[in-house]
Amino acid sequence: MRQLVYYVGMSIDGFIAAPDGGYDFFPVTQDVVSFLVDEFPDALPTHVREQLGVTAPNRHFDIAVQGRATYEPALAIGVTSPFAHLRQYVVATTMDGSPDPAVEIITEDAIGHVRALKREEGRDIYLVGGARLAGTLLPEIDRLMLKVYPVVAGAGVPLFDAAFSPTAFTLTGTRALESGTLVLTYNRS
Repeated sequence: MRQLVYYVGMSIDGFIAAPDGGYDFFPVTQDVVSFLVDEFPDALPTHVREQLGVTAPNRHFDIAVQGRATYEPALAIGVTSPFAHLRQYVVATTMDGSPDPAVEIITEDAIGHVRALKREEGRDIYLVGGARLAGTLLPEIDRLMLKVYPVVAGAGVPLFDAAFSPTAFTLTGTRALESGTLVLTYNRS
């Protein structure tokens, strides 16, 4: 059975993006790039994989699920299928249709769709973001993989945007990169 994995970068103070949705303030150093290429090539958008010359097979995921706000930056640069190497779903209640045949739009019952995907055989499901979708899908998230960058944002888009709902996770892995970025893995308790 597949697991839903929220794999995301964040600041020390828990923000995954700036107030305007930007994330270029994260210090993506060579050790971070090497980690991404070596350990999580499947989590790199297809156009970034091409720029970096990444041809590695998917190691962890074969499905990507993201919210509309996370999908929008790709559309803004003309990329309609940002994870062409994965099955792609965008949860968006305000999109009439998909701009790409490889991207399926989920307009209702995101939890039901994810539960159905989890019952399938295959690799895990990459929850790309964003905060609202992660908040909605929190009951279904099996693992958190957090790249904690050594920067304080002060404000921005939080890791989760949800009602108060304490949910226990157990720390199962830590990795410190040379630049100070920490990769923390938590499994649902």
